[in-house]
Amino acid sequence: MKKIASLLLVSVFAGAITLGAYKLFFEKESYKWVTSEEETPLVTTSNLDTSARGAGINEVDFTLAAEKTVNSVVHVKNMTLSRGPSSIAEFFYGYERQQTPQVGTGSGVIISPDGYIVTNNHVIANSSQLEVTLNNNKTYEAEVIGTDPDSDIALLKIDAENALPYLAFGDSDNTKIGEWVLAVGNPFNLTSTVTAGIVSAKARSLSPRRTQSFIQTDAAVNPGNSGGALVNTNGDLIGINTAITSQTGSYVGYAFAVPSNIAKKVVEDIMEFGNVQKGLLGISAANTNSPAAIEMGLDQLEGVYIAGVEEESGAKDAGLMEGDVIKKIDNIEIQKFSELTGYLSAKRPGDVVQVTLDRDGKSLVKNVTLKKQNSVILPATAFRVKNLSKEDIKKFGVSKGVKITDVPQGYERYDLKDKIIVEVDGNKVNDIEDAKKYFGEISRYGRTSFTMINQNGEKEHMILQ
Repeated sequence: MKKIASLLLVSVFAGAITLGAYKLFFEKESYKWVTSEEETPLVTTSNLDTSARGAGINEVDFTLAAEKTVNSVVHVKNMTLSRGPSSIAEFFYGYERQQTPQVGTGSGVIISPDGYIVTNNHVIANSSQLEVTLNNNKTYEAEVIGTDPDSDIALLKIDAENALPYLAFGDSDNTKIGEWVLAVGNPFNLTSTVTAGIVSAKARSLSPRRTQSFIQTDAAVNPGNSGGALVNTNGDLIGINTAITSQTGSYVGYAFAVPSNIAKKVVEDIMEFGNVQKGLLGISAANTNSPAAIEMGLDQLEGVYIAGVEEESGAKDAGLMEGDVIKKIDNIEIQKFSELTGYLSAKRPGDVVQVTLDRDGKSLVKNVTLKKQNSVILPATAFRVKNLSKEDIKKFGVSKGVKITDVPQGYERYDLKDKIIVEVDGNKVNDIEDAKKYFGEISRYGRTSFTMINQNGEKEHMILQ
């Protein structure tokens, strides 16, 4: 027995010696320490704790935000009278046109306990009568206080017996991509309906001809949601739901909202001044998608390339130049034009902004005083016109009117650029506000004439029908 035990002990020691010798003399190292000077592995493993409910996704509580919001969102009914011809004969022979009632619906958000409501301009446009229905099914007749077609914001007022639930404006500049949001509205004529999603992008522009800056979200938005609330999980109003991009007219994965900072500024301007006070920088940006810009490498720039500086503008006074690249405005990093216009949309004439720009590789900081809007794109025709400068008044021999600076495709053959519009349908045009008003009254079925002054001081007339 002792002999067997001795043999077993010798065998164990021999195996240990053999294994140790192999490890020491034959096996190569299979590990490596990674220091700060060496490459990091292509695949790394996170040491963060994992939530049992999906890394926190299911831990977000929407109930507080929903409770604060649903009673502050209203149903808006727009009743209009269509004056279009009801038959081909009426169109050609001018028979008396019938007034056909039409009804459109949308949403709105109560922003004060005394009944002020913000909605989209397209929800209440051309209305003959407006009705607002609260979430408790009480209905009131609404009055239009003011509108801003450029931002698609309108302000309504109802007179209720008691103080109303309302939403406070949040700071949309602090909204983060990936943040949870709720869209609350009245799609398909239902009472307040809540859908959830995340902020997909900021400073989205849907039209190259308009200075838009939307919050993009994947919360479901459908017809009837227009004018409704986009809120964060605290229940703060960070946007007014405005549009979807869809070939069917229904939700397909993303929607767009006017940021609350823009909507708030528009509402405050309407209440204080009766119209929107727009503070302009006074620059035109290069179209970075054009072949010439791509050839110059402008499509790779992070910032806004200044293609031109307007005369008598804040940018001109501050020394901004063509070829400068705007990198930052105040504390906001600027990577594209819609980020710049979105920030400036919340500013007024007289406000001073700090512009950080790149000029030939050097960083410069300029303080720019924003000035009053001097140009506008006219409704119906999409002409861009501007107020007369001192040089225009001297050159054309007129003291009032607006100068056509650009026209859309289809109008080039009429040689309208650089002419002065002085009258529309017998109404004198003093400035861009008059021009915007009178061109906004043009009917697609009516006939409009306007009078212009050319560079020779001669009057010209044009008829649109």
